[in-house]
Amino acid sequence: MDGDRPDRPRRARRSDRWFAADGMRAFAHRSRMQQVGWRREDFVDKPVIGILNTWSDLSTCHSHLRDRAASVKAAVQRAGGFAAELPALSLGEVLVKPTTMLYRNLLSMEAEELIRSHPLDGVVLMGGCDKTTPGLIMGAISAGLPFIYLPAGPTLNGSWRGETIGTGTHTRRYFDALRAGEISQEEWNDLETRMVRSVGTCNTMGTASTMSLLAEALGLSLPGAAATPAADSAHVRLAEATGARIVDMVEEDLRPSDLLTRASFENAIIALHAIGGSTNAVIHLTAMAGRAGVALELADFERHSGRVPLIANLMPTGRFLMEDLFLAGGSDGLLQRLAPLLDLTAQTVTGVTLGEALAPARIHNPDIIRPLTDPVAQAPALAVLHGSLAPDGCVIKPSAAHPDLLVHRGRAVVFETYADMAARIDDPDLDVDETSILVLKGAGPLGGPGMPEWGGLPIPRKLLARGVRDMVRISDARMSGTHFGACILHVAPESALGGPLALVRNGDEIELDTPARRLDLLVDAAELERRRQQWTPPPPKFQRGYGVMFSAHILSAPRGCDFDFLEGAAPTAEPDIY
Repeated sequence: MDGDRPDRPRRARRSDRWFAADGMRAFAHRSRMQQVGWRREDFVDKPVIGILNTWSDLSTCHSHLRDRAASVKAAVQRAGGFAAELPALSLGEVLVKPTTMLYRNLLSMEAEELIRSHPLDGVVLMGGCDKTTPGLIMGAISAGLPFIYLPAGPTLNGSWRGETIGTGTHTRRYFDALRAGEISQEEWNDLETRMVRSVGTCNTMGTASTMSLLAEALGLSLPGAAATPAADSAHVRLAEATGARIVDMVEEDLRPSDLLTRASFENAIIALHAIGGSTNAVIHLTAMAGRAGVALELADFERHSGRVPLIANLMPTGRFLMEDLFLAGGSDGLLQRLAPLLDLTAQTVTGVTLGEALAPARIHNPDIIRPLTDPVAQAPALAVLHGSLAPDGCVIKPSAAHPDLLVHRGRAVVFETYADMAARIDDPDLDVDETSILVLKGAGPLGGPGMPEWGGLPIPRKLLARGVRDMVRISDARMSGTHFGACILHVAPESALGGPLALVRNGDEIELDTPARRLDLLVDAAELERRRQQWTPPPPKFQRGYGVMFSAHILSAPRGCDFDFLEGAAPTAEPDIY
């Protein structure tokens, strides 16, 4: 069996240059494949499928991906292809420091070069934990070969003492309870053993689930892929279906340029609002679109704010978890619910339009996948702010904030660095009350470095003791999608570049007006100019290695934090073969 269909002529394949040519080099390629036991007929004249796998022992959310890669590989072989697994940089969100965002672009470069340099005709991307999804997809878009994304899938529902527990979301809630003296250290330790019940990514609508669902909305995954739990037998079947489908995609020559249009990215933005997704998606979608030659701006995200109802009743905004979404109709059911708002003519990896791909979906629980007329929250899931404190923009998640804080004026309590914040936040002498606005500097793409998820600043202990659970917090950092609160993020220009955030001082008045989409520093222009003259940029973070390249080429948050030399849709040059 050679993978060709009876009604389809044999298409010239990229891998032919390695395996089907004459001469000494092709001889060597075939010989080396046979040294490990493959027969010539196993890989010659077959679609060669690369499986880019981000498994590692220290990426615990991906611990099952070795098994899933085996399922993909078997399905590729059955469909008439030849499968080759290639390990790729694994970015486990919890254990990589200072932040996986520092390495998202490195993964994208590795994915692009793995695809470019090997005899591949098509690719299955295997990721899930936050930055692996955009990193893999960015690289595969730039490489330009047919690809399909297989998400790791969410972990099973968590439960502790009869309460449904969401990964990440309840970590913050119970940590605040521990700091406020409401639970004991022993209870906290017990929760640690029960927070995450199985393999898979966070089961809330954090960044992992957000990006997997947006990949599906973009048409890059099979229908229902994003909500299929990692530990469910359906995930094995999903892996097999993915492996079979990529072989057909190669024969159809269905490339990312056929799928990724402005319409498909608009669909993803609409889905982001509807699911109450992570603010991180603004950066990742912008970077992914840039690789496809589609210019997204913050205004594209704001245009849908308030127009698209938040219909996914999932933590941290709602009450349920990803396993519940799976049973309620899945990610394809949720997207089908959005059909009146989507461009259903967008193409997908299935070979049919988004509308056709979603047609079989069914919704079984309208409390989890809400009707468009019965949203989970009235506040929008995402809003873009501008003003004197954020001339280039910033974002907030109104649906996850206390409504009384969406319009607020208060005095700044400033932390120059994360270390400064960590040292002083619980100081009983900290001059702060519930009306104050916490401000963190030095946490942007350049300043962090890597724009860590420091934006969900902790509430000072003495305010926790008074029952305060939310405050306005402002930074040039990001925030975990599992977290919540009146956190203003991605402030641009960032403080390390001398943006207005760098000039904020203790006691300055700041005004937030979310309905008006404003964030203003109430300090007169002359005083700000005086401070600007006194400001000096921070010293370089790196003296060698990847960090030097990162610092020299990283773009701002509104431009997706890609590297300047990776933007654009110029094709990847094919390697010379001698």
